[in-house]
Amino acid sequence: MNTVIENPPVVHVVRKPRVGLAWQIVIGLVIGIAIGLVLNRFPLLREEAITGVLQPAGDIFIRLIKMIVVPIVFTSMVVGIAGVGDSKSFGRIGLKTLVYFEVITTIAILLGLILGNVLQPGVGTDMSQLGHADISRYQQVTQQAQGHHGLMALVLGVIPDNIVASMAKGDLLPVILFSVLFGLGLQSVPEEFRKPVLATLKGVADAMFKVTNMVMHYAPIGVCALIAVTVASFGFGSLVPLLKLVAVTYLAIVLFAVFVLGVTARLFGFRIFTLLRIIKDELIIAFSTCSSATVLPQLMKKMEDFGVPKSITTFVVPTGYTFNLDGASIYLGIGTLFVAQLYGIHLGWQEQLVLTLTMVVTSKGAAGVPGFMFVILLATLASAGLPLEGLAFIAGVDRLMDMGRTALNVVGNALAPLVIAKWERQYDAEKGNAYLASLDA
Repeated sequence: MNTVIENPPVVHVVRKPRVGLAWQIVIGLVIGIAIGLVLNRFPLLREEAITGVLQPAGDIFIRLIKMIVVPIVFTSMVVGIAGVGDSKSFGRIGLKTLVYFEVITTIAILLGLILGNVLQPGVGTDMSQLGHADISRYQQVTQQAQGHHGLMALVLGVIPDNIVASMAKGDLLPVILFSVLFGLGLQSVPEEFRKPVLATLKGVADAMFKVTNMVMHYAPIGVCALIAVTVASFGFGSLVPLLKLVAVTYLAIVLFAVFVLGVTARLFGFRIFTLLRIIKDELIIAFSTCSSATVLPQLMKKMEDFGVPKSITTFVVPTGYTFNLDGASIYLGIGTLFVAQLYGIHLGWQEQLVLTLTMVVTSKGAAGVPGFMFVILLATLASAGLPLEGLAFIAGVDRLMDMGRTALNVVGNALAPLVIAKWERQYDAEKGNAYLASLDA
């Protein structure tokens, strides 16, 4: 007797297409721009929408990120230094990192000065057509900060008198120094005591990265709200006379990213466009929020997944947020020359060389100050004897340029740990290739 075995019907489960985080953020960006354009046309509705809904919604995202930055930096650095590093190699990594940062940021300043001299963004600008913003609050901060520049003042500012207070304020440099010292101290503790501390801190670090993933689910809403505020508050009438300044700034940013960072990446065996593909989510967030701190945890995690040792990633990336501000460095030269050209003041190459040396120091000293870009520029203008009022003319469009500067800062701080890892011959190429393959899958 033949037995007929019937095959059960195959049920095809139709999966709903999943929208990735990058596309969610892009959608939020587009919606935010649309909302901002509508509100820009209706001033009465604009104020109520910004103060009541949009600005608080954007601030929630910024605060959520700031909440997790310090715990991640502290725990990750201590685990990286005490767990897999040693004091001699760490000192060598620290020296190479600072040398690399100084070289790159100096090139950025020089590129800004060269383009400012060649393209002359301030020549031919009609001052009568420019809007005038209030910069008094930046002048007050500048007066407070001017006495704190110089090498020894910078070193003194790194050393915390109360580490808990520094952590509460989110001052990264004192936190980094304390983390380094704590990690080195933990290395010398007997293994029976060191292991439980390391295990605890590693557990905290892993948990904080999980918290980061939770926070990033809110990123599209935060990006939407923040870009809406920017567009709604933006004076489009002030953009036209300053269009040349904005264009020169973005040209400098693109040239620096493609050629300076691109060539640097190739010298160490990487491709800049591959790096941009890896950090595309972070670039969109940084561009729309004008805050590179919003992507620090994700940047550290991605560079570690890409093959950089934890001991390098956890030191280089946070340190770069103070010492490796490529976008800000480019704008220092362009902004200073713009004001000089606006008032018809000629700056010779000798004066510009002195300005370059001044910018290299002051850009590091004021990195933790709110609105630090204006603080540095005001200090630079004062040291060169240029009219401080010139900065008030460009304050209205600074947010537009700050978006590009912040994105470039993120690219520079993503490339830096890769360079140092290759320089130290600690880069894990097999892990990096596997990570790239996972992105293509």
